[in-house]
Amino acid sequence: MTIQETNLARGDARNIFCLGAEYRYTVYMNSIRRIAHLDMDAFFASVELLRYPELRGQPVVVGGRNVHQPLGQPDGSKRFARLRGYVGRGVITTSTYEARALGVFSGMGLMKSAQLAPDAILLPANFDAYREYSRRFKSAVAAIAPQIEDRGIDEIYIDLSDLPDEPHKLARRIKQAVFAATGLTCSIGITPNKLLSKICSDMDKPNGITILGMEDVATQIWPLPARKINGIGPKATERLTRFGINTIGELAATPVGLLVSKFGRTTGAWLHRVAHGIDDRPVVTESEPKSISRESTFERDLHARQDRAELSEIFTSLCLRVANDLKRKGYISRTIGIKLRYSDFHAVTRDVTLPVGVSSGTEIRKAAGECLKRIPLEQQIRLLGVRASGLTPARPADTDLTALQAELPL
Repeated sequence: MTIQETNLARGDARNIFCLGAEYRYTVYMNSIRRIAHLDMDAFFASVELLRYPELRGQPVVVGGRNVHQPLGQPDGSKRFARLRGYVGRGVITTSTYEARALGVFSGMGLMKSAQLAPDAILLPANFDAYREYSRRFKSAVAAIAPQIEDRGIDEIYIDLSDLPDEPHKLARRIKQAVFAATGLTCSIGITPNKLLSKICSDMDKPNGITILGMEDVATQIWPLPARKINGIGPKATERLTRFGINTIGELAATPVGLLVSKFGRTTGAWLHRVAHGIDDRPVVTESEPKSISRESTFERDLHARQDRAELSEIFTSLCLRVANDLKRKGYISRTIGIKLRYSDFHAVTRDVTLPVGVSSGTEIRKAAGECLKRIPLEQQIRLLGVRASGLTPARPADTDLTALQAELPL
């Protein structure tokens, strides 16, 4: 066996470009990797439907404010807010599939979505509940397949390579365990790598299982829009379209030299690789966060002096939430920063590095207040954020998060 053949048998993706196109798929077909991407179905909305089962089958949008809480009626029923009555700058956190069929998706402004689906139900977000259900589904998966990479509140990668069962059986076991633990459904994609599994978990939504090998890339992946590749965002999609590249297959057929000339060496080479389904990233089961942050976009622009009391309350709340996140995750922070976005959408940031790490709300509030003094406050403000970085693991200590009563230093 030659050196090149040995590398192929090991699934070594580093030799792809020197071996030529005919070897691209052999690399991973000879690999034993089985990577799953699990994505909860309309997660936030699905959790809400557990609380309000009477809303099943209806277009439901999660977003807005606490004033949109359902109101109990004398007959025991609930009266729900509708999108048509919404006024403000809020955005959709998530929506049910019935709402998505009306063109209403996460990230869309609530006022715009009200024009598309005025009769849709509007519910405020309940992040405490979402975090609890996130913990439940991840624990259920870990009992079957412990090699998990946490990618957020509603999605994970799972390395199934060392498990004996065949992929369909594993996927069914995992889905059953998730449903038993949460009452919620999920969709799973299983392929030789994270890139393809992320795409596949979205191919049979909701409650689907999609399993592909590298031999399926040309027939199943190439017809998809290029934006389906995680990492190709709206701006990259627009640039690719200008060059006549709309699908993943068209991207794969584009010479790597042309991509490098248009997007630069690193990005061009990456586009070439991912278009051919190549991704050798491992499932990372442990990772250290680089920062922890909280921010709030206001329903109306707030003025630093005229709305001092409201801003002070929001600022203090953000500091407390960052402190709570640090305590829950077991970190202290040496760098505290703030972010402001003015009404004209111009954003400014300031930070301060402290001599020792902090984690209490009082200490974070004090440091963030010092940062705020260095920012001009003549304009109206639409967003305020607090960020803790320079994280290190905390030593066991009690942190009092209730002693914070400072005022906004304006």
